[in-house]
Amino acid sequence: MKRRALLSVSDKSGIEDFAKALVEKGWEILSTGGTAHVIREAGVEVTD
Repeated sequence: MKRRALLSVSDKSGIEDFAKALVEKGWEILSTGGTAHVIREAGVEVTD
C-alpha cells in the first residue's frame, strides 16, 4: 500500500525538510497551491 501525506500549511518554514524526510521514508506528497510550490522549488516531487 502506498502511503500518502497531504501537506497544506500557512507557515511554510521547515516544510521542505519535512517533505524531504517523508519522501525518503517512501511517502508520496500531495499538497495545495503555495505549499506545493515551496516543496517543488526545494526539489521534492509533489502532486498538487
